[in-house]
Amino acid sequence: MIEDIVLEYLNKYNLTDKTLVVGFSGGHDSMCLLDILHKLSKTVGFGLIAAHFNHNWRDKESKNEQEVCRQFCEDRNIDFYTKTAALNMKQSEAVARAMRYDFFEKALKKYHADAFLTAHNKNDNAETVMYRIIKGTGVTGLRAIAEKRDKFYRPLLTVTRDEIDKYCEDNNLIPNEDSSNDNIKYKRNFIRHNLLPMASEINENVIDALNSLSLVAADESTIVDEYMKYVKSVVIDENGAINTDAYLTLLPAVRRKLIYDLVTVNNLDYDLQKIYNLYNFVEENVSQKNGKKTSLSTGLWLFVSAYTIELVTKTPKLENEVLVRLEGSYEIGDYVFEISSYSGENFEEFPADNSYTAYIDLKDIDLDFVLRTRHDGDIINPLGMKGKMKLKKYLISKSVPNHKKDKLILLCQEDEVLWVAGIGLSNKIQVTDKPTHKIVLRSKKI
Repeated sequence: MIEDIVLEYLNKYNLTDKTLVVGFSGGHDSMCLLDILHKLSKTVGFGLIAAHFNHNWRDKESKNEQEVCRQFCEDRNIDFYTKTAALNMKQSEAVARAMRYDFFEKALKKYHADAFLTAHNKNDNAETVMYRIIKGTGVTGLRAIAEKRDKFYRPLLTVTRDEIDKYCEDNNLIPNEDSSNDNIKYKRNFIRHNLLPMASEINENVIDALNSLSLVAADESTIVDEYMKYVKSVVIDENGAINTDAYLTLLPAVRRKLIYDLVTVNNLDYDLQKIYNLYNFVEENVSQKNGKKTSLSTGLWLFVSAYTIELVTKTPKLENEVLVRLEGSYEIGDYVFEISSYSGENFEEFPADNSYTAYIDLKDIDLDFVLRTRHDGDIINPLGMKGKMKLKKYLISKSVPNHKKDKLILLCQEDEVLWVAGIGLSNKIQVTDKPTHKIVLRSKKI
């Protein structure tokens, strides 16, 4: 029985003592679910709210459906929360879904609810799988509708539409009949009314077959995800950048998966061809010392160099300057700079040039510095080199990409740079005998 399936689902996710909001269109699926939950709430004890979003696409028909839902809830003493969209709302499936889920989120907050339940069923899942096959999705997309995502739960995913219709008939429910469900201009309706019946001529159990494919894809994706967690722990640093040398040790398929994950984690809609184009861009530029970038969306680029592969954004240059005249800690932008006296007896080796920690000698120089970002005309006397050079030329020699140059934190005296944090030191504060001070730059997030 469907009631047993729903109760088992609530127990599985520990929802029996929570406040639940149900997406309620008044159609067969959602009326079946709400009716079952209403009956269970009397014995199990969870809170129940029905949330109805009126897309307002069909004028009087939409208003009548809204009133049917209101009356259904009033007759059963179920809290009813509703909203009507503006008449000028764009009539597209994508816009409707976005507005609907925004409304759902507001319902969760309004009632301080623990879960939002939708009535997606086994047929819906099959239609989603077929839609994604046709669109050319990857294995991840074939997982289709998850039975749980964040605060959204779907207890009817193992129940067919025929079983739902029978429940409504047996319980004398009179659901709304949405006339738009027969309009095949909508892709899902075209799949439901045209493609699936044709597919059933090849396999009469096509709904079960597509749901089985969804389960297999979910298992395969879980295995891949676990492996990719390990790969990412090896090749991606704490800032989310991929180490190019480590990337090049991977198989091409794993490289493409890395690029795919890098893009889709930012909610960018990329099909397989676009992923291959990005992969090819990476492969063509992994030997570029100064790197190249390609646009992904407004204000977001994929940067590739011989050292790193990462997403970069345009951020305003840090304009403030911080005076450093005493030992202690100083904040600048998203960083904390620390300078302290050093008298270690067992000093053995210096950090690498690209470290954010350095040992310096200030016995012949006053502690009178400025922390800032780069200026035109800045100069530096690089460690181990004779004479001074323009900072611009120095950064080029260090293969610092353009998008990072304005983000570098510098320790300066007037226009002379003494330390480029994470890049290198000046001869002016190099240690000749023993360090007098230790300097560190760290992120505030650490």
